[in-house]
Amino acid sequence: MDNVVVLSGELFDAIEVNAARTGNHKRAAVRMSRLAVQATAGGMSRAEAHMRAGEQWLLADDPTEAVEQFEKAIADAGPTFDEPRVPLARAMFALGRTEDADALLRELRESGARTKPRTCDLVAELLTEQRDLEGALDWATAGVEASLSSGEDRNELRLLLRLRYRLRVDLGLPEDDYDKMLDNKKAGPAAGTLPPASETGPR
Repeated sequence: MDNVVVLSGELFDAIEVNAARTGNHKRAAVRMSRLAVQATAGGMSRAEAHMRAGEQWLLADDPTEAVEQFEKAIADAGPTFDEPRVPLARAMFALGRTEDADALLRELRESGARTKPRTCDLVAELLTEQRDLEGALDWATAGVEASLSSGEDRNELRLLLRLRYRLRVDLGLPEDDYDKMLDNKKAGPAAGTLPPASETGPR
């Protein structure tokens, strides 16, 4: 029993820090993948362990292994910090599995994920990488509206507002009321009321 390893955020943090220092993400990915299966669940779920292993596989430029880990995270159904279908879609795009990735993003849209600002941010970033700027703007706007409705993480709100602003500039769109919120250091529900939908463009 002395050699039992317990899954924990601290253990995986240490592995990630070492990988960032050495650049050897494959070694980190292999170790995390094994721990996700063999270690005893503790402060971290197996699903989260598979998620973080998948992220290291992506950093190691091995999207095939990443897909396997993200799919295991979804199958486990345990709690994860981020929505596993987003990095799974990223890995699928990397493999040229565009239709599968698009299907995952449609599934996310239909499952109510657009009420979660963090997920909206991640999807918007992913679509930006894929040069789908209109799709990215749609998700970023949904994230801003979700943040304003919930009154929760203002840091996430500002990230979404900045991303949304950059996307609108790239698309040649004029400044709107959400863009103007970036001028207010207290961006959030306390900064004012939610602008009417007609003033913020299509949803």
